[in-house]
Formats: sequence, structure tokens, C-alpha cells
Amino acid sequence: MNKSTDYAKLIKTCKSETKEYVQVDKKGAVATVTLNDPSRYNSLTPQLCYQLRERLTELCIDDDIRVVILTGRGHAFCAGGNLELIKECKTFIDEGTDGAATVWRWIRNQFGGVARIISQSDTFFIAAINGPAAGVGLSFAFSCDYLIAAEDAELVMAFGKIGLVPEVGTNWFLTRTLGYTKAMELFISGETISATKAREMGLVNKVAPNGALLSEAQSWAEKVTQLPDSVVAIAKTQMRKVVDMTWEQAIVMEEFAEPICFTTQSHRESVEALVNAKNRKSSDSEG
Repeated sequence: MNKSTDYAKLIKTCKSETKEYVQVDKKGAVATVTLNDPSRYNSLTPQLCYQLRERLTELCIDDDIRVVILTGRGHAFCAGGNLELIKECKTFIDEGTDGAATVWRWIRNQFGGVARIISQSDTFFIAAINGPAAGVGLSFAFSCDYLIAAEDAELVMAFGKIGLVPEVGTNWFLTRTLGYTKAMELFISGETISATKAREMGLVNKVAPNGALLSEAQSWAEKVTQLPDSVVAIAKTQMRKVVDMTWEQAIVMEEFAEPICFTTQSHRESVEALVNAKNRKSSDSEG
């Protein structure tokens, strides 16, 4: 028996979709993932969200891919949950075989599934926010490891206006980045935040000219790939965890991680290169 008959049917519908709502472009160790439903502002229809989770899962187990750039096609990054799907949730609850459990499974396995892949995998994720980012789409951006926004991008805090609370990790991100009172202020006001203001608040790392967004994201991806894969993965895991640890817990985790780095070839080669450079400089000075 299926865990959720309605949920299983919804997933079956998504699997049968032949249109490509999520496009992947690989260049070396970097993959660009583009939400491809611009006529609906890349809102998270079941088909788009399902394809996004599938593509990200594939990329995160691809040994050749170290960085994923997530962006949207057209004028929007992602408008959040598709309104037709939100309306359909009421049908699942009122008429479905499993009521709210079907909605819970979708939010947990699809919305939450995407956020977990981004935040918990070893792959480095860059959000290239090309336009408005709202709702769950904004949550996906907040899940990334580096956020770069185009000049005309906007962060839309519209959860309360449609009778919802911040979700998919947004509460966690906002309260740790801004503190409780400022996070609550944004929720109550439903404020739309410009790219420049988002940078000043620390919600994004950088603002790029509109036409240079992807090239700027690619440049940062190259910085990541210049570092050894192992140390980026270990650092990501550590930094994601220490925010909820005591100082003592954090330092113990670091004490275990550092010896692992000592054993890698990349560390030995880097140290040797530095020693050789120092010796050359010393010899030049003596000469």
C-alpha cells in the first residue's frame, strides 16, 4: 500500500511530464541549474519542483561536479509556491484520502527535500538571484552557500500576506542572520527588499550588474574549485553545524577535522610550494 495515495499520484504525474522545466549546463566542475518556466515566473509547480529535486540529486552524486549555480530564466528567480498548487492543497485536505498528510509529504519531501540537498550535501551552491525571489524560492536561495543578486533583484517576504509562516528553513536563516526582532519585523511588514539593501543587511553576499550576474557567479565558482575539494566539503559541514553548537563542541569538531586535512596530498603539496617559495625568496635576498 502506498504511503499516501494522493501523494503517489502527484509524483506519478510529475514523472510523466516531458517538458524540461529545469535545465542543466555543465562546464568542467561547475553546473548551472536554471529554473525554466519564465511565463509563470519560475513558480514551483509540482513538475518544476520535482525536476529540480531530481536534477540536484544527480549533480550532488556526480564526482565531476563541485559547484552548482542556481538561477532562473527570464525576469524572475522564483516566485515561490505555484498558486494553483496552493489551491489544490485544500482539495487534498478536504477530499483526499490522507488529508493534510499529503500536503505534509509534499512540503517535506519536495520543498524540504530541495533545501536539504542544497544545505546538507558536500557540493557548494551559489544562488544567482536574477530577479524577484519569493516564498519557497527565496528559501532555496537562503539555503545556498553564497548568494549573489542582480541589481534589480528583489527578496519578497510575502509569507504572511498569503496566510503562511516562513518555511523551508527561512526562520532559521533570518533569525541567525538578523536576530529575532528584525526577522519578525520583515515577516510582519511583508517587505520587498532591494538587492542593495539585502547586501547591506547581510542577506546576500554580493550585488552584480544585471548583465554580469552569471559571469560573477562563475568567477566565484572558480574560486571554490581552486581549493581542494575535501577542505571545501569539510568546511561547509563544519560551518553548517557550529551555529547551533557551544564553543567547546565546535572546537572539538574542528580538532577532529584538522588532522584529516593534514593527511591529504593537496595539503602536502601546498605546504611544499610555500616552503619552496620562501626558500627562493631567502636565496634571492642573500644573493
